[in-house]
Amino acid sequence: MSDKEVILTPEGLKKLEEELETLKSVKRREVAERIKVAIGYGDISENSEYEDAKNEQAFIEGRIITLEKLLRNARIINSDEIDTDAVSIGATVTVEDLEFGDITEYTIVGTAESNPLQNKISNESPVGKAILGKKKGTVVDVSVPAGVIQYKIVDIKK
Repeated sequence: MSDKEVILTPEGLKKLEEELETLKSVKRREVAERIKVAIGYGDISENSEYEDAKNEQAFIEGRIITLEKLLRNARIINSDEIDTDAVSIGATVTVEDLEFGDITEYTIVGTAESNPLQNKISNESPVGKAILGKKKGTVVDVSVPAGVIQYKIVDIKK
């Protein structure tokens, strides 16, 4: 992972900090205890509990390193930086699918906190890229694997 700037909302920053704290203070201890118990079973060369615990430990340590790097390179987008004249990171945008008439509301966030299930899309996603910087009323073409979707930007808010 490069030292690329990571754009976060205050909410996204809080979530990452909480995850990091949980990994360091809770998960590390839990996995260390699992390793200790597994070693107590004897020969570790054929011990699946030990192997599982070591794999989990490696995952946790890798995630801790990733989170620390994300937080070190974080730039927080505050609500006063969110533009409602044009789509910007942190804005909540209402778009209309011109083919089907579906109305969807997306919050534009950085890649580290994107979650399509919560309609938080990355500024680097196809829809995010297409609408970033555009004004209310603009129609944009979004290239997706299924073809091209036309969205009209209906509203922009903080």
